[in-house]
Amino acid sequence: MSVGDHDRKLNDRGKVNAPFMGKKLFEKGEDIDIFLSSTAKRAFRTARYVAKAFGVKKGDVIRKNEIYHAGTRDMLRMINDIHNSHDSVSVFGHNPGFTDLANHLTSELIDNIPTCGMVKIEFDVDTWEAVSGGNGTLSWFDYPKRYPEMQGL
Repeated sequence: MSVGDHDRKLNDRGKVNAPFMGKKLFEKGEDIDIFLSSTAKRAFRTARYVAKAFGVKKGDVIRKNEIYHAGTRDMLRMINDIHNSHDSVSVFGHNPGFTDLANHLTSELIDNIPTCGMVKIEFDVDTWEAVSGGNGTLSWFDYPKRYPEMQGL
């Protein structure tokens, strides 16, 4: 019996990569106010692993169904609706939507954000509502296979 995409579990590689990348994100000194995740099992599990590196409990990762299979317009609408009390947000979801969104928000061209890849985009705006296409700056792009100890997994 085959499991549907939404209910597919995080594979063994993901169970290694997600905590590793969570640790790397924490070591970068990032200060994340809120963790948002697709409701898909593998995305939520990844979000939990990363949030744990920040001391954030499972129950504090917010699931948002609209992230699952969202296109750029839907993702941008969700970003624009983030409460302005949050200065930084970490969002967990799926491709091709996330690669498309990163390219839409910045002037960079990322060919593909690989599984468990992370991008940091900064915005010089006063509200989340002001985030729009092209007004973000790509600060960094990171992914597991950049690290020798993660190659071959």
